[in-house]
Amino acid sequence: MFLIVGLGNPEKRYFKTYHNIGFLTVDKIASKLNAKFTKSYCNAEVAEIKILNEKILIAKPKTYMNLSGESVKAFKKKFNLKNSEILVIVDDVDLPFGTYRYRESGSAGTHNGMRSIVQNVGSDFKRVRIGIKPDVKPFNLADFVLSEIDEEQMSVLNEVIDDASDFIISLIGKE
Repeated sequence: MFLIVGLGNPEKRYFKTYHNIGFLTVDKIASKLNAKFTKSYCNAEVAEIKILNEKILIAKPKTYMNLSGESVKAFKKKFNLKNSEILVIVDDVDLPFGTYRYRESGSAGTHNGMRSIVQNVGSDFKRVRIGIKPDVKPFNLADFVLSEIDEEQMSVLNEVIDDASDFIISLIGKE
């Protein structure tokens, strides 16, 4: 079994914000795999699919960003998952805009959603961080990550989301 978790905020008003890059990425992954978010458990919207006889869960926590770890912890307990079977997708204000980075473990960095997950399950889970670093340091980081992405930047981010989703899908067969 493998769990892919995209971080974001569940309200519609946050849909096209920087902090919802994780949700946008798991939506893209689900679309490419013809999986639908039809289930709800572990305080998340869930799409299920089998690949190479392995069950894959794709999740969007409904806990809001700063409590994402509660949902991941619930999945871990319900399905007896090891941290090596969990991959989290998150925006990263410290990573250059329009890039992504994969790591098998690490710190939470400055991200409160990642901090919640690390506090709830530890730090040895896979993660893909998608860069949203602005050209100029924002006056208020919370206002920036919750601001709507303009069309030009969304075009760039859609390409990186597409590339990252292909990369993540390629990992599934190797696990």
